[in-house]
Order: sequence, then structure tokens, then C-alpha cells
Amino acid sequence: MTAAENVCYTLINVPMDSEPPSEISLKNDLEKGDVKSKTEALKKVIIMILNGEKLPGLLMTIIRFVLPLQDHTIKKLLLVFWEIVPKTTPDGRLLQEMILVCDAYRKDLQHPNEFIRGSTLRFLCKLKEAELLEPLMPAIRACLEHRHSYVRRNAVLAIYTIYRNFEHLIPDAPELIHDFLVNEKDASCKRNAFMMLIHADQDRALDYLSTCIDQVQTFGDILQLVIVELIYKVCHANPSERARFIRCIYNLLQSSSPAVKYEAAGTLVTLSSAPTAIKAAAQCYIDLIIKESDNNVKLIVLDRLVELKEHPAHERVLQDLVMDILRVLSTPDLEVRKKTLQLALDLVSSRNVEELVIVLKKEVIKTNNVTEHEDTDKYRQLLVRTLHSCSVRFPDMAANVIPVLMEFLSDNNEAAAADVLEFVREAIQRFDTLRPLIVEKMLEVFHAIKSVKIYRGALWILGEYCSTKEDIQSVMTEVRRSLGEIPIVESEIRKEAGELKPEEEVTVGPVQKLVTEMGTYATQSALSSSRPAKKEEDRPPLRGFLLDGDFFVAASLATTLTKIALRYVSLLQEKKKQNSFVAEAMLLMATILHLGKSSLPKKPITDDDVDRISLCLKVLSECSPLMNDIFNKECRQSLSHMLSAKLEEEKLSQKKESEKRNVTVQPDDPISFMQLTAKNEMNSKEDQFQLSLLAAMGNTQRKEAADPLASKLNKVTQLTGFSDPVYAEAYVHVNQYDIVLDVLVVNQTSDTLQNCTLELATLGDLKLVEKPSPLTLAPHDFANIKANVKVASTENGIIFGNIVYDVSGAASDRNCVVLSDIHIDIMDYIQPASCTDAEFRQMWAEFEWENKVTVNTNIVDLNEYLQHILKSTNMKCLTPEKALSGYCGFMAANLYARSIFGEDALANVSIEKPIHLGPDAPVTGHIRIRAKSQGMALSLGDKINLSQKKTSL
Repeated sequence: MTAAENVCYTLINVPMDSEPPSEISLKNDLEKGDVKSKTEALKKVIIMILNGEKLPGLLMTIIRFVLPLQDHTIKKLLLVFWEIVPKTTPDGRLLQEMILVCDAYRKDLQHPNEFIRGSTLRFLCKLKEAELLEPLMPAIRACLEHRHSYVRRNAVLAIYTIYRNFEHLIPDAPELIHDFLVNEKDASCKRNAFMMLIHADQDRALDYLSTCIDQVQTFGDILQLVIVELIYKVCHANPSERARFIRCIYNLLQSSSPAVKYEAAGTLVTLSSAPTAIKAAAQCYIDLIIKESDNNVKLIVLDRLVELKEHPAHERVLQDLVMDILRVLSTPDLEVRKKTLQLALDLVSSRNVEELVIVLKKEVIKTNNVTEHEDTDKYRQLLVRTLHSCSVRFPDMAANVIPVLMEFLSDNNEAAAADVLEFVREAIQRFDTLRPLIVEKMLEVFHAIKSVKIYRGALWILGEYCSTKEDIQSVMTEVRRSLGEIPIVESEIRKEAGELKPEEEVTVGPVQKLVTEMGTYATQSALSSSRPAKKEEDRPPLRGFLLDGDFFVAASLATTLTKIALRYVSLLQEKKKQNSFVAEAMLLMATILHLGKSSLPKKPITDDDVDRISLCLKVLSECSPLMNDIFNKECRQSLSHMLSAKLEEEKLSQKKESEKRNVTVQPDDPISFMQLTAKNEMNSKEDQFQLSLLAAMGNTQRKEAADPLASKLNKVTQLTGFSDPVYAEAYVHVNQYDIVLDVLVVNQTSDTLQNCTLELATLGDLKLVEKPSPLTLAPHDFANIKANVKVASTENGIIFGNIVYDVSGAASDRNCVVLSDIHIDIMDYIQPASCTDAEFRQMWAEFEWENKVTVNTNIVDLNEYLQHILKSTNMKCLTPEKALSGYCGFMAANLYARSIFGEDALANVSIEKPIHLGPDAPVTGHIRIRAKSQGMALSLGDKINLSQKKTSL
């Protein structure tokens, strides 16, 4: 039996570097040493026994020389020692020495010190030998009447565990505890007594509760929690009792303890689906989130609200509480805010959207006033996206939202401004009525935009949607203002020359005449006003971008100027004005081309940008109807197609979500009677307390594949050969942060194998929790050994080792069987996840570890290969299906996944079909993987390489 199976309640940290002492020196210390040395020796004995040593010779020494001592530390250590020491002979009979121990504990149960009495009673809860407990029963009963609550509450626990394990020792325990409970005043004693009655005799517990149901609110929180559990279990087993106890649960929602409120709300939801009950529970959850300071608690309770929302009948009740849910936004934690906004967005309806938008607008304005912080930027981004979603779903709201959001186009945080720009682009295309408003606001903030990326987007929107003469003129004015003095090259050269000769600068600006207070004229030199122009910061924005060498914005400007010039020509009949406007646009493009070719910018203009600007100049010089159509109609159509495809995709995902939630019952579906359903079929009737206990212990049952046996057999690894003297195989059970190895060891010889030990070691970020205990195997016998391995990060790990044993009667050295390696698969820790394009690009730029894997497969279809990679790596394809549809001989897709440890993994698949090699040629290309840690990048690369090789077999 391993230490994992042999239940031990006490965990002790063992220093691994210390040398184990000999039995003789320990015996000497225990016999002749002072209290301090005896304490140290006893600690060493406990550690050695925990490590698998037997030490039978020390038992009598400890009984004679240590047990009579009255020192409290030694008494505490002795409780641990008696818990772990073997108390029976190999044939299962109790050791004779234990009678002496039993007598010592009978005296301790009558000791005047309440600590010694209480800790002894706690120790008795852990004993599994009825012969040891029987003589102690009168003393345990007497402890129920002790003056100190510490003794009484531990006496209740001792009686409960003894009654549960050996009912014949105290058959009247429920009656005894019920009488004790009625007369008891201390909260902790009442809680333990009530807890025992729930599990031992539920009817007595209910009788007691019925007598004091009106005083439940006055009880301590620990007792209230147990009462909630009892009510849940009773109503779960017998629904007819609900009416009797539901009022009590309602009252407990007002408890002063957050834990009681949380459990009561959870119980109320399972007992009743009436709107009033759901509203009361939801309100209780919201109060908890707002009042609790711990962010983890907030997230857990938010999850409960999200679960409530998943139920179609409860959703409408929660919609009325959206404004209360938004109060949670006062929490500074980003994760809590993110979850709250998502929940509010899911619950928004035409009834509450107006109020929601008002609150979100206030929050957006608030973020503008606080000092800049990384989370503030991210929060602003979240708010912008939420408002965007609201406006798309409820177009009436867009007019209120847009003016506030457009202020953020000039924000220093590019990510938030980009989100606003995306929203504005969608709004201006979808809502014709808002176009004049958006164009007007865009022209207002245009000169204040600081980011070149946002500037390009704003130029495109203005070029595409300015349709009146006045707006077109305003765009040209703003562009001229943003570009500064032209021609750019000449003015920049003059400025540089001016910096060298300050006295010549007087001629640059006009001389202004000012009237003083006395009525006389004063002349102001242009020298003073133009001196700050030396600073680069004083340059107009567009000029600054161009001089920094960013000519992509120039190509965007050329397209915008071409669009508005062609539109201006079609709107105006006067040839002179037409030519003047077109000429001005062409002059701007020409001066930018001149600047690009000069040595003034930090980086020269690229050939692509030159071609683009030259093309725009050619289009304006010819003004052909075909080009007019392409620039002024086709561009907008392509945006329209993109937005409609995006909307279609969103609708499709929403439809899938609603299909998941709407549980439709077919007329010919079988009716399930609760009394007749098997326990594993009672999905909705699962015991929540049992589930939470299992989750805490890490024993949550995963849903296995269609054939559970097949899926388990896949995880069995053969460790030794069939012809080895010891055959071993392991079932590898991965349970989130730890791995349990269940190793079957079979003795294939006709000899008895003694001290058969499984020795394991690990490679990678794995850590062996405990050393498996040695076994003795009879001829052709078998045994199971369990070993726990902790996992710290997402990377492939290897567990290796051997089995060593002695053959009884043989004088040879220890025998050893080397085990084959167990490879821990990274896929157990990776889950598909999604992120936006911007987030993907940001992570791609930040992550420093890259692994480039060459495609080597026999799959001939691009799409099939992509699906195969997705399946074998657990990653999610972020590239939309529409972008991957069709066939053009090559494919590029972005993949993303996240590990359970919160690590991100990115991959870019670039593959092609070499057509010149014929239709049966396999796919070629590369997969680039990026991750924050080296282990993740390498492990994913290995996984892809392995899965490719499997397909080519």
C-alpha cells in the first residue's frame, strides 16, 4: 500500500539533504537524552517512518521513556507518531504494546489541561482500530460535559467518526448528540453536533431545525452554513419539503456572513426557479461582488451570475438588474471589469440599452481624467468595444455614442483609438443618417490625431464619405493645414538655412503691426514668432510623419485626394474651379514625391508608395469614367462586402450559442422520472456540495470519449517487456496541475520479491511529489503503485526510472529492471482560445521564442492539412472561414491557443501546393510558432513534427 493510498492526515516537510540517523543513536537519545534531544529524536523517527522505514525496535523504547513525559510538544509529536506507526502484526492482529498506549490516552482524556484533552480527541478521529477505541469510550463520552468548548467540540467530532466507522461502539450516538445540541450554547460545538446529525441521522437534524427555524438568523455563520447544506440535501432528496424551508433560505440571504449569503443564494436558485427567487439570489450575488474586496471572490460570484444567465427563463429577470451589475465596474481590476461588461452586453435589451449606454459613456469620460496607467488604456478599449457592440445591435444609440467616442481618436493610446476608428467606419457605412455628423466630428478632431495609423484611417473615411462641396473644401483645408508650407523640400531647406543664420529669419514671416494701449503702433518681429519652429514638435502632424520616413500615409493621402477631387469635379460645373482644385491636389502629391526622393526624410520613399502616388496623379490628369467608378464606388462596395461578411459570421456564432442554450424537447422524447433515473443520468440534480468538494480535491470527472474504455486504454504505457522478471505498465491520468501515474507491477517469477521499489525521476518542468513505498510481491502476484507528479509549466516532460528488488533467500545484489520513458503530452495542457487580430499581432511582436517547422507530410490538400494541424495541436484558427475558402494554390492562417497556466501560443501556417509537381504533390511550406517560453515553442514544434510523421506512415 503506497503512502497515497494509506490515508495520512498530517503533512510534514522533509529536508532532503540531511543524513538519516542510525537506529542505535535514536534509541540512545530517546532513552537518555533531555526533553529537547528527545523531541528532536522523535521528529527524526517520524520522518523516517514516513519515508518507508519500519523501526520496530523503537516502539517499546518510546512507550517506556517518551510516553510518560508531560511536555506538550512531545505529546503533540506522539499523536503524529501513533497515527503513522504500524499498529498491527503482519497477520492483522493488534500489537500487544498498543494496550499500554491505550491506557496512556485514557489518562490524557482525563487530563486537567483542555489542550491535551482536545488534541487527543482529534487524534482519536484518525484511529482505524476498534480494539484501541473500545476502552476509551466512557472517557470520550465524559468529555462532552467538559467546561471548555475546545474539548466539547472535539469530543463531538470523535464520537461522529467512531460512530461512522464502528457503529457498535456507540450505537446511541445520534440520540446523545441531539440531547447535547439542545442544551449547548457555543456556536462551534453546535455546528459540529449539527453536522454529525446531518450525516448520521437526518430526521433528528430536521426535528432540531424545525424547533429553532425562526432563530436561524441569530446563529453563528458556521452553523448557518451547515443549515444551508442540510436544507439543500433534504430538498434535493425530497422536493416536497421545499415549501417548508424556502423562507429560511430567503432569511439567510440577509446574513452578515458573505459565505452564508453565497451558499444561500446558490441553494435558492436550485430550489426554486420563480422570478422572485432568481431576482433575490442575483441581487445577493451583486451585493457580494461589490462589497467583497478580494478579486478572486468577485470573479467566482460573477461566474455564478453568468451561469444564471445561461438559463433562458432566468435571463429576463437578470435583464432588469443590468444597472446593478454595472455597479461592479467601480472595481479597479481589469479581469472583473471585462467579465462584467461581457455579462452586461449579453443581457442588454431594447428596454435597458439607453441606461447602459449612459453609464458606459460616463465610464469612458472618467478614464480620460485619470492618470495614464496600462489598465486604464485596456479598460477604455473594453468600453469602446462594448459601446460599439451596443450601437451595432441598437442603431438608435449610435448618434449618442459617436460624438463622445470620436474625442478618443486623438488619444495617445493607439489601441483604443483604433477600436474607435473601426466603430466609426462601420457606423458611417451602415447608418446613412449619421454621415454628416460623423464627417463634421472627424474634421474637428482631425488635426489633433497623433498616431499615423489612426491618421491613415481617418483620411480614408473623409475621402470616402465627404459628399458635399463644403465638406470636400474642408478636407482640403485640413490636409493643407496638416501638411504645412509647400513646397515641402524648399521650405525645409529654408528653415534649416534659417537655423544656421538667425538674422535671416526675419524675412520668413510677415511683419505684424500691433496697436499698444497708448494708441501708438508697435512692430513685432517675425523672428520671435518663428524661433520655436526649430523644434520638431511644432511641425504639423502630416509633415512630421513624412519627414520621419512614413510614406505609407502619403499613399493613403494620395488616394483620398484623388477621390475628393473626382467627386468635386462631378459636383461642380465651373471648369476654372474644377481645374484649380485638381491642380491643388496634384501639387500636394508632387511635393510629397519630391520630398520622398530628397535626402530630407529619415527613410526614403518606397517604390510601392511612389507607384501609388504616380497612379493617382495619372488618374487625376486623365479623369476617365472607369477610374472614377473604381475610386468612388468599388472601394465602398468592398467595405460593404467585408462588413456584411463580418455581420453574417457574428449572427452565425450567436445562432450557435442560442441553439446551445435553447433546450428543445421533441414530442417523442422519453419522459424521465426522477425516481427511476440512474444516478449518473441526473444531470440537473447533481449534488452541488459534492461537486464543489470533488473540485477542491481535484477529482472532477472529465467527460470521456464515446467509448470510455478505449480512451483509457490509449493512456496506458507499457514500461517493461513481457519477458522481464517484473512486468510494469502505467495509466497516466492528467488532472490539470498534477499527473497521477497508476503503475501495475506484476511479479512474473516463482520467487518472492522483497523491497520491490519503483524509483522515478523527471525531466522538464515536472516534480515528483513523493517516493513510492517499497512492496513485497509473492510469486506471480501483482500490485498497484500510485505516484504523483506536479506540473509547473506547459512543455513536454519525460518521466523515467527503474524497478529495484531483492529476491528472498538469494545472496546476490539488488536486481534492477529499467523502465521505458513516459512522455507527458503537451496537448493535455493546451486549449483552443480566441483573440483579436490586433492582440495577435501585438503578441507576435512581443514574444521572443520562435520555432520554424518545415511542412513534411503526404497530405495533398491545403484545407485538409490545416484541419489536421488544428486537430493535432488543439489550436484554434483565427483566420475567418471566408478568407480560407476558394482555391488559389497557397494558404496563410493564424492559429492561437492558451495553456491552463495562462501561457499563450501563436502559430502562423504558410503553405502552398506546388502545382508544377502535379496534382498528387504533397503540401509544402512552413509553420512558425511563437511563445513567451522556450519550452512551449519547442514542445509545440515537436508535436507538429510528430503528427506530420504519423500521417506519412
